[in-house]
Amino acid sequence: MTDWSKPSRRVPHQRAIINRRAITGLVDNLVDEHGDAARSHVLGELKSALEAGHAELEKRLKDKPSAGHEITLGYAFLTDQLIRVIYDYVVVHVFPVANRTTAERLAVLAVGGYGRAEMAPHSDVDIAFITPMKRSPWCEQVIEAMLYLFWDMGLKVGHSSRTIGDTMRMAKEDLTIRTALLESRLIWGDQDIYEELRQRFWGDVVRGNGQQFHSEKLAERNARHKRMGDSRYVVEPNVKEGKGGLRDLQTLYWIGKFMHRVDSASELVDVGLFTKSEYSSFRKAEGFLLAVRCHMHSITGRAEDRLTFDLQRQVAEAMNFAERTGKSSVERFMQYYFIQAKRVGHLTGVFLSQLDAKHAKKRVSKGFFAGWSSKPRMHKGYSVEAGKIKAPSDRWFIDDPVRLIEIFKIAEEQGVEIHPETMRQANRDAKLIDKGVKSDKRVNALFLDVLCGRKDPESALRWMNEAGVFGRFVPDFGRVNAQMQFDMYHHYTVDEHTIRAIGLLSQIERGLLKADHPRATEQIHKISSRRALYVAVLLHDIGKGRGGDHSVIGADIAHKLCPRFGLDQKETDLVSWLILQHLLMSSTAQKRDITDPKTIEDFVAEVKSVERLRNLSILTCVDIRAVGPGTWNSWKGQLLGELYDAAQERLRLGHKRSGREHRVAARKAAVCEILGEKAYLTQEVGELLTDAYWIAEPEDIIAKNLIQYEEARRLEEQLSIHCEVYEERGATLVSVIAGDHPGLFYRIAGGIHLAGANIIDARIHTATNGYAIDNFLVQDLNNGPFGEASQIDRLKKGIHDALFAQVELVPKLAARPLSHSRAKAFAVAPTVNFDNKASNRFTVIEVTARDRPALLNRLAHALFTCNLIVHSAHIIAYGESAADTFYVTDLTGSKVILPQRLAEIEAVLLEASSDERQMELEQA
Repeated sequence: MTDWSKPSRRVPHQRAIINRRAITGLVDNLVDEHGDAARSHVLGELKSALEAGHAELEKRLKDKPSAGHEITLGYAFLTDQLIRVIYDYVVVHVFPVANRTTAERLAVLAVGGYGRAEMAPHSDVDIAFITPMKRSPWCEQVIEAMLYLFWDMGLKVGHSSRTIGDTMRMAKEDLTIRTALLESRLIWGDQDIYEELRQRFWGDVVRGNGQQFHSEKLAERNARHKRMGDSRYVVEPNVKEGKGGLRDLQTLYWIGKFMHRVDSASELVDVGLFTKSEYSSFRKAEGFLLAVRCHMHSITGRAEDRLTFDLQRQVAEAMNFAERTGKSSVERFMQYYFIQAKRVGHLTGVFLSQLDAKHAKKRVSKGFFAGWSSKPRMHKGYSVEAGKIKAPSDRWFIDDPVRLIEIFKIAEEQGVEIHPETMRQANRDAKLIDKGVKSDKRVNALFLDVLCGRKDPESALRWMNEAGVFGRFVPDFGRVNAQMQFDMYHHYTVDEHTIRAIGLLSQIERGLLKADHPRATEQIHKISSRRALYVAVLLHDIGKGRGGDHSVIGADIAHKLCPRFGLDQKETDLVSWLILQHLLMSSTAQKRDITDPKTIEDFVAEVKSVERLRNLSILTCVDIRAVGPGTWNSWKGQLLGELYDAAQERLRLGHKRSGREHRVAARKAAVCEILGEKAYLTQEVGELLTDAYWIAEPEDIIAKNLIQYEEARRLEEQLSIHCEVYEERGATLVSVIAGDHPGLFYRIAGGIHLAGANIIDARIHTATNGYAIDNFLVQDLNNGPFGEASQIDRLKKGIHDALFAQVELVPKLAARPLSHSRAKAFAVAPTVNFDNKASNRFTVIEVTARDRPALLNRLAHALFTCNLIVHSAHIIAYGESAADTFYVTDLTGSKVILPQRLAEIEAVLLEASSDERQMELEQA
């Protein structure tokens, strides 16, 4: 328990916050004036004092936006003074007792964060009322009167009321109570009660239980991390509870205090758990995080601890982060935030290693093994014990900075961790990596060995990054260290994303992800240079945050870094090309019609070789998957696989596989085989379908369409809707056969959206007899298929009602909640691009806009009003943004070429996709 009851001594200009003596005098005067009716007047003065104190602290936060310690201490001081005034008012004026008995004594303690004197504007007021024995009626009256005043003032109070004995008993049984008491301090009341409680706590509860408390707090921390995503690099971190947040720093202090009875974090230096430099880092990280939390409370007007996207922008502005070339103010703020979170992680490792070392010295073997201890094995001058590698001396890296890279190579090679004490040394000595070290061929070879390690390069590189060695050795990587990408698509900082991608590449190479990436698992063993691929993954996002196209910037950086790493000219050229085009394959697969021969021609023209194709396909897989949970799915895998196969075939043959006529004939033969006894449908129904249909649709879907058409004709249905889960693509196939008419596509899309589904792909065909055969692939909001019977029924009903005008689409769709309501925190200016070279038959229109309910429906309706026929649509979402691509012709089946016509279409699409249009629809 903290042995200081006057945090006010560290608060500057206290009386500007609250003047307790002046308020006490006012209270006394009000009692003299109003007697028993004074309570409401006293309450008014207390509220005014609270409001004035908050206003003063708000002003100080605005004037000194990074003064986290000063502001939180100020709120604790304000609360202290108010509680003292209230206590004195109740004890002196409301329930006065001339000569109190032994039982009529009371101590008011601050506990938890309030006890630590760290309070944000809307933090709870955690207090404990302690009595020496069973509460007397006077104590109960005083406690009740005080609590009612707190509540009437609008304070959120967490309180307990116990005897000293009860408190000790419960502290032994409950870790939360034990922790809260650890930081308790006397606010007001009986000093002797507090002293007795304090002595009994340290004597009865703490003594001899340090190791148990240590273990329990770490288990509690690990469980909390798991709940919060188990990464300090999540894009919407919890400042209080998240990994690398305030609670982690507090946990270190709690453990150190419990085991060494220190009264302040600075004393952790005296007991050898931190160096002075590390304690300075502790204070810096803590002060920044406290300031961020205060701003969050101030902006939201509530106890908010999650740093959401909308808050990030506002807190960055409040803390005066300015925009720089290539980085917005919010990205600079979040980069600094993650640097502090990283610092917290480093301090945690150092702190726990010191505790482990101290505890190990105290352990004494008993019985047969008394006096015996296992000796560490030596490996290249390092000691390895209990799965950890350790530098043999404090000057190890100083004497030879090459070892700063070597140790990570050995750790990866041997499958061991870096000892936290050695991590501390590496962090301290990373500055020794100068130009000479970076240009040393031997050192670069060691780094390449770490990067391309056969066991676990991800962990080794993460340790290297945590120690600050990575950014020193590769300064370009240091520039993206802790750099956040302010969008809803990327889940991690750039450095964390990159390291995760390298880990995924290693897992693919070791065959651990064969089920998800069978093609990549096979192809990775056929590439000519595995180290070139690893370097490409390392550098693919290295150009972010500099302004301009990060792919172009990254390719230029690769030309500089690859020779330094020891790659030859051929490898360097490959790496540079891979970085320059690392988005090409995913963009082509997801935004273009890969059944259109021109798509494959253009893609192959850029790729040029099977070797490049292999490397690019693997890089694309790990890049998408490393973005975050759920970004990779079987649908993306299927698209990339189809593009790979088509491109590989074209590259191997060096020409088109066959003419249009032969391709259609081959497709029909394959469909006949699938249909079996119903093969006659290929001829009977197939004649109604154009060659474009036979080329565009997969063989299994064609077979399903033909059977569905025959069944609809047998039942004389004017509308046939078939839905089934399409496992291969991780989606639900929705096939609609109906009489073709203008607006059919946008109405079907609206019906699907009304059912709560997202369309990810659509193909629209018209048979020669006037029937439309439209195929959609849809997913739910979690990127999974619609599979339950109720979902299927909802889909069918939504489409049916939309086509028969039994529902008003516009207001219904506008009222649908956006799956990512947080998207409103981002400004996404809609854009429209036309490409008349991407297809020989169609004009390709790509619209990018902020994601919202039924965007596809509105865009499809806009195309309908422009008298355009949509032949296929390809939809992809990148967090808050959506990119919808349409293959269209005019009513004559021709491309749209005239500039004036394109300008008219662009204007209509921009209006349909604008935020202003969405607001109009919602209001309507």
